[in-house]
Amino acid sequence: MRHFQQTEAPSEGRNDWVTIRSLLPFLWDYRGRAGLALAFLVISKMAVVGVPLALKEIVDYLDRPNYSDVALPIVLLIAYGLLRLSSSLFNELRDVVFAKVRHGTMKSLSLTSLRQLHSLSLRYHLERKTGALSRDMERGTRGASTLLNFMVFSIIPTFVELGLVLIILLGQYTPWFAVITFVTVSFYVVTTFKITAWRMKFRHRMNAKDSEANSIAIDSLINYETVKYFNNEEYEHQRYNHTLSEWEDSAIKSQTSMSGLNIIQGSIIAAGVTAVMFLTAASVIDGTMTMGDLVLVNALMLQIFIPLNFLGVVYSQIKHALSDMADLFVLLRREAEIADSPDATELDPGEGEIVFDHVSFSYQAERPILKDISFTIPANKKLAIVGHSGSGKSTLARLLYRFYDVDSGDIAINRQSIRGVTQVSLRESIGIVPQDTVLFNDTIAYNIRYGRVDATEAEIQQAARMANIHHFIESLPDGYQTVVGERGLKLSGGEKQRVAIARAILKNPKILIFDEATSSLDSKSEQSILEALKTLATHHSTMVIAHRLSTVVDADQILVMDNGKIIERGTHLQLLDKKGNYYEMWQLQLQEEEQSEGVTH
Repeated sequence: MRHFQQTEAPSEGRNDWVTIRSLLPFLWDYRGRAGLALAFLVISKMAVVGVPLALKEIVDYLDRPNYSDVALPIVLLIAYGLLRLSSSLFNELRDVVFAKVRHGTMKSLSLTSLRQLHSLSLRYHLERKTGALSRDMERGTRGASTLLNFMVFSIIPTFVELGLVLIILLGQYTPWFAVITFVTVSFYVVTTFKITAWRMKFRHRMNAKDSEANSIAIDSLINYETVKYFNNEEYEHQRYNHTLSEWEDSAIKSQTSMSGLNIIQGSIIAAGVTAVMFLTAASVIDGTMTMGDLVLVNALMLQIFIPLNFLGVVYSQIKHALSDMADLFVLLRREAEIADSPDATELDPGEGEIVFDHVSFSYQAERPILKDISFTIPANKKLAIVGHSGSGKSTLARLLYRFYDVDSGDIAINRQSIRGVTQVSLRESIGIVPQDTVLFNDTIAYNIRYGRVDATEAEIQQAARMANIHHFIESLPDGYQTVVGERGLKLSGGEKQRVAIARAILKNPKILIFDEATSSLDSKSEQSILEALKTLATHHSTMVIAHRLSTVVDADQILVMDNGKIIERGTHLQLLDKKGNYYEMWQLQLQEEEQSEGVTH
């Protein structure tokens, strides 16, 4: 993977050259093809410029009062036809050769973007807006394709052709032809660049509002049920409409200023062509130029100014593409908060002993979450962590996965600090059943197999049996090929959790984390799952984060947390004997269960 240094987000005066240089590494793999495509381009343009030269000779020959050599015009006509053919042939060869460069670059850029996103920390992904980010990625890769397309098919061909035309004009005619052409093109280019740079602020605002509108729409659809719960469809529509209105205003200004630019460009070209044609006509009248020269100069002017007439549009599109790409390259230059150290080694989990040694952590400096936490999970033992919401229980699992680095202290597995091992080997050794199970919008089989992508169908079904979900899956019309929907919305909370349990069972890591793993299950299913988890945990080091104390009574040790600290520790019976916080929580839950049973009966 390519690595980028952190830079600040671009402003209105963003440096387009930085964006272009950022694209060059993606083109480097295709440098041979790009060079060949440029060679075909030059040959094609030489043929294009050769066409009016041949036409001049034909016109001059036919304009003679008397001619008898029939072979000469035939040769010129054949040359004319071959030049036309060569222009088209090498043009198409350029397209064929360059297709791999353009599409290959887009593929590499898209893949690198996804890798970069996966390398960024959980903190970044919790703060990002999915809709805006997806639109930035889409525009960025499309912008790269647009830039390459216009550079090779519009900008470079136009200036190659301009250079060849200026050489012909300087070589055959008075320098005034070349001077007028050069001055017209220069004035055209400078005016185009200045006006386009001014109007780019409208494009930047369009992009910002486009991303914001997309983010609003995606968020409202992801939270579809919440929108419906509170009858807030119209509120979401108004938010979306307000942002789209701001986008519309910028889009109209962008299009209006584009039309004004086109009028100015057309005026410059008209003035330049008219001046050249006046000079040419005067030279024909005084006999210093022939009718063939008039045809040649007219054809050369058309070949230059017709594509140049679109240069303003092309330049605007390139500026738009650079603007679109800039946000993507800012993302690619962002450094990962959590990175492997240069000398990181592979984790050897051994028997899976876990040690938290005086760990303190905060998401924000002013709000500490964990305060001097120390405990050990011996090999193949089960440790439970209980406490009220917000006490820091789930943060322990995130730190063990190294989604964040601790502020102080250390976490070790098999006497190896997790900061000194690769993140891939660390996470290979840990399996988790999260509290909030999110599934891919794919089949049940796919979601279970995600725990170990090379698993067989028999292994998937065995994991489902252990998770007590096999019979439910078999009862579905499509069985294991049932698609679960976006984020698994077609399944109930309990069904999703059982799929997550099957996935963890299939992975079969040395260390297991159950984060409220049975919170969405009914009592009967919970007992069935607990038996499966008990069997599974026998040969694993297990951390159980629980709210329901009945699920952790068999733990080898229970930690009671409050306000980021461990306030009690011991077995279930030991903690009950202390008559402390755990005892109060236990009594409270017994009362709640009795009340629940009373209501049921």
